[in-house]
Amino acid sequence: MTNPFNTRTTIDLPEGKTAVYRLSPLAEQGMCDLDKLPFSIRVLLENVLRHAGNGAVTEDHVVSVAGWKPQPDRRAEIPFMPGRVVLQDFTGVPAVVDLAAMRDAILGLGGDAARINPLVQTDLVIDHSVQVDFSGSPNAFQLNVDKEMERNRERYALLRWAQQAFENFRVVPPGTGIVHQVNLEYLGSVVRSLEVNGDRVAFPDTLVGTDSHTTMINGLGIVGWGVGGIEAEAVMLGQPYFMQLPEVVGMKLEGQLPEGATATDLVLVVTQMLREHGVVGRFVEYFGPGLATLGLADRATIANMSPEYGATIGFFPVDEETIRFLARTGRPSELTERVEKVSKELSLFHTATAPEPEYSNVVELDLSSVEPSISGPRRPQDRIPLTGASKAFATALPSLVPTGATRSQSRAATAVKLNGTKFELADGSVVIAAITSCTNTSNPSVMLGAGLVARNAVAKGLTSKPWVKTSLAPGSKVVTDYLKEAGLMDDLETLGFHVVGYGCTTCIGNSGPLAEPIAEAIQDHGLVAASVLSGNRNFEARVHPMVRANYLASPMLVVAYAIAGSMDLDITSEPLGSDKEGNPVYLKDIWPSPQEISEALSKAVKPEMFHKEYGEVFQGNETWRALPVSTGEGGKFVWDPLSTYVANPPFFVGMGHEPPPLTDIQGARVLASLGDTVTTDHISPAGAIPKDSPAARWLMDHGVEQTDFNTFGSRRGNHEVMMRGTFGNIRIRNKLVAGKEGNWTVHLPTGNEMSVYDAAMRYQEQNTPLLVLAGKEYGTGSSRDWAAKGTALLGIRAVLAQSYERIHRSNLIGMGVLPLPFQADENAESLRLDGTETYDIAGIAHGLTPGCNLGISATRADGTKIEFKALVRLDTSVEVEYYRHGGILQYVLRQLSRS
Repeated sequence: MTNPFNTRTTIDLPEGKTAVYRLSPLAEQGMCDLDKLPFSIRVLLENVLRHAGNGAVTEDHVVSVAGWKPQPDRRAEIPFMPGRVVLQDFTGVPAVVDLAAMRDAILGLGGDAARINPLVQTDLVIDHSVQVDFSGSPNAFQLNVDKEMERNRERYALLRWAQQAFENFRVVPPGTGIVHQVNLEYLGSVVRSLEVNGDRVAFPDTLVGTDSHTTMINGLGIVGWGVGGIEAEAVMLGQPYFMQLPEVVGMKLEGQLPEGATATDLVLVVTQMLREHGVVGRFVEYFGPGLATLGLADRATIANMSPEYGATIGFFPVDEETIRFLARTGRPSELTERVEKVSKELSLFHTATAPEPEYSNVVELDLSSVEPSISGPRRPQDRIPLTGASKAFATALPSLVPTGATRSQSRAATAVKLNGTKFELADGSVVIAAITSCTNTSNPSVMLGAGLVARNAVAKGLTSKPWVKTSLAPGSKVVTDYLKEAGLMDDLETLGFHVVGYGCTTCIGNSGPLAEPIAEAIQDHGLVAASVLSGNRNFEARVHPMVRANYLASPMLVVAYAIAGSMDLDITSEPLGSDKEGNPVYLKDIWPSPQEISEALSKAVKPEMFHKEYGEVFQGNETWRALPVSTGEGGKFVWDPLSTYVANPPFFVGMGHEPPPLTDIQGARVLASLGDTVTTDHISPAGAIPKDSPAARWLMDHGVEQTDFNTFGSRRGNHEVMMRGTFGNIRIRNKLVAGKEGNWTVHLPTGNEMSVYDAAMRYQEQNTPLLVLAGKEYGTGSSRDWAAKGTALLGIRAVLAQSYERIHRSNLIGMGVLPLPFQADENAESLRLDGTETYDIAGIAHGLTPGCNLGISATRADGTKIEFKALVRLDTSVEVEYYRHGGILQYVLRQLSRS
């Protein structure tokens, strides 16, 4: 590595003499005031400093980052070189499919297949495929794991191939843990140490991941965030991640949490506040005296939900608590010494007496004001104080009633019999109570708190309601170890919270089936059933297709609502049930004190647990190790033409060494006209495949029975299924088909109503380019590359929206689809666009530059025209190049084929 600014020096570490790139010489040279730079910007500065002179990173980039200002130059473009990539299987499988296809394609261009190989450390954790088919019994975990392996054998065989075919590529097998918790407790090192060109170099751990909640690692002082799978693939292949210098919003924390409030309550408040403030595309960095009162797990909980408040990262700098956490989680003493010494050497170690950096804006929060809360029924940012939860449900109920449902009254209820027990199921009945998701299962205080709530409830004779499907999906096996050590597993299981798997489960939509009598009652009577989960996402139809009201809550409240059984009950003032003597039992009677939780923590959580559970984290069981590995000539993957899970995608078909010239869009039609907050779940659902959908028809045509459909998420390795599922969420509302939900549109100009996929194929036969119209926050939610891949495969050339979520905008560009925001004061309604027009977009073929405007003409059926302009959200020159090549993978493939 080069040393253009003379900042490289050698220090003594346990592993020997090690080079580091100090930032203080830059301050001495007058290039920056280190005390004023946010800590997250200092990490970016070290990154460009260390790579300066090596290809894409220049000395000018160092000067640019060192000169960061609270209102940075938005034209300043820097190449970020992440040290690691993390994947989960829903996004990892299509990434591996793309890499396998690129090996085929580079051979067709006369290149070397070995060039398609991760150049940076890449770890894939299989955590998104386990479903809660079985729950409420001691053997639920094993039954679910067996079913998972049976369903996903073809996908997992591909990952076993990748594990052996690629260098720098590791796979954590099923049944181990959630990617973000594994990253926090094991993979993340804060400061890495590697041999580089014969020298040992230590540097801050940085990463990108193919899941939006990669930001959880920010709680450990590591800069990293979620990107689309296609961007991650480029980073894996050694390409920089080009970005604009971000604004950094500081969130000043003061005071401390009051008794009764949890980290979950805190993060729901933070999410609400930062969404209202507006931090999309910005860094958020936490500081202030309240920082010292938050444990590392609490910080990770807040960082995890950065996507929910819209930030790129939610960063907590390295400090003494970071060092303590590394020791508590069994990291070796050599690592903790390295982290402390290098962080201090590089001016990255935060202390209470350090000067406060300058921030673009500051948002203040007094931790003592936080109160118990839930969030819902559709969005994480819609926080509700627990005291008003039942009233809020009543207010939301009319908007949750199924479209076209025939109900005799505003409140519906029906009698149900299940396993010999009769009860009434009504609007607001909680049919799913799930302790799930990386957000909270990584936090021992709320997990042990849930166990203590269960212990106190069982002691008073309380039980979960018979209509509630209960489940416990820890983020790692360590959680089960400390719950057992604390003597709390038996109490959780008494209430039905048996371990169902170590994976994402309910939070990603893998909640499994409801009992048939419950499902029939909901369906037949149009009931608005509810779920309560300790997750981070509650978008429409995500948790379960039949559950319309979904609420995020702490694991402790999940247990409480399983006992209450209804959102119609004010659990802060009404009894949850009766004790053995018939006396009412209230929430306050079973809620543990902070002292009880603290005692359980000190007794139960031990470093040796982490040593044991992560000792053979990459090995897997015999079933995993016995999976077949299909490697062909030159390290190619052997595609199975009969596979319905894994198929060679069409992205590189007919690709030449040079991209074809750009063309304007002429005669385009609108495939979907959508409203605000269209999520990536709406665009590309992850959950169950509806039995009457185009994807279902394709599967049945290829011999797959409905019982074996699995989920869209598990089928992401097969483009035939995924393009048929695009815009296939059962709750999506296309304004072209008024009064209907689901994957419907109108083919124009015929006016025929049909599925989105069928219409798109008809348009393709007619060589008609397609558009999408949308409102604000288009692409909110998960980092889901198939939301962009499916969009491109349907023939959509551009998306006209008021605003975009960060990751989805990047994904669209990565697939050669133009993101075009309306002008600031305009939208489809103000321009009187109803989606039936024919669109011409001029200026693409000539003069396309970052941030330029394009002229658009929309012609109505009567011949009248609406003329307007839209901004091009290609923010950097590199993004223009990606678009010119038809996508980022095509760009990278052409570069590698020439090397």
